[in-house]
Amino acid sequence: MSLGFRNLQKLSAACLTICLIAGCLSTKPNEKDEQQKEHEQKQQLWAEPAGKPVIYQVLVRLFGNQNLTNQLNGSIEQNGAGKFNDITDRALDSIKGLGITHIWYTGVLEHATMTDYTKFGIALDDPDVVKGRAGSPYAVKDYYDVDPDLAVNVNERLQEFQALIGRTHEHGLKVVMDFIPNHVARGYHSDRKPKGVIDFGADDDTTLRFSPQNDFYYLPGTSFKVPAGVDPGGRDFHSLLKDGKFKEVPAKVTGNNVLRPDPSIDDWYETIKLNYGIDLFHADAVHFNPVPPVWKKCGIYCSIGRPRE
Repeated sequence: MSLGFRNLQKLSAACLTICLIAGCLSTKPNEKDEQQKEHEQKQQLWAEPAGKPVIYQVLVRLFGNQNLTNQLNGSIEQNGAGKFNDITDRALDSIKGLGITHIWYTGVLEHATMTDYTKFGIALDDPDVVKGRAGSPYAVKDYYDVDPDLAVNVNERLQEFQALIGRTHEHGLKVVMDFIPNHVARGYHSDRKPKGVIDFGADDDTTLRFSPQNDFYYLPGTSFKVPAGVDPGGRDFHSLLKDGKFKEVPAKVTGNNVLRPDPSIDDWYETIKLNYGIDLFHADAVHFNPVPPVWKKCGIYCSIGRPRE
């Protein structure tokens, strides 16, 4: 059967097109294979970390928060907050699938905040020494408690955190959490401390700038001054304690080593430096023998290994 010249031309052109396409694909026959191989090698690398820890950091209040409002100086009701319970089995499975060995839960310890939790027996913080409505997770208010913002049931906050630790371990993951021994919130007060534990500074000699037996560094003869320009929570936040003042006599040294009673707004004015045996006033001379009281108090916390139930 004759196709005719024109039909033969069309068929030839079609065949040529197919051949060119096939040729283009076959000119790089291994590119896709190489990409797939590289992907599989990366997956294998993640899946088998050869004994090396692979840490995944989770800021709990952000991880599970599905509220996208993000209002400046917004309250927890407006902006929301992730909870311990939001880190579900499904989430942990996904994290584990990345080849992660440890999860670093950040912002867990109770820190100073502008949110009022007094109905739960938690003392109200002075907003003049709190940064942001939620507060800084590194301005710890109580080493023996966890952030109530992260609990569905505030009264069960420790149990919810312990359940998260249990879930994490069940998925073959280890837990890392922050312990901040350098400074605490300016209004630090533990209402969950075990019997026999004395709050930081409770037995300090405040007439001395530095003493190896003190928990804090003092500026005798001075009073702390809230930095100029501080507007806690913005103009729409109202509190009886929002008055531009915070009573602290004598003033203490800030967490970033400001040796003045009047730190600037850019300093860590919301925190106070813990004395772990370094004399800031005399060329950072060390006094580790006898062991500073701060070490012992922190050691009690570390030996417990978890907040008190």
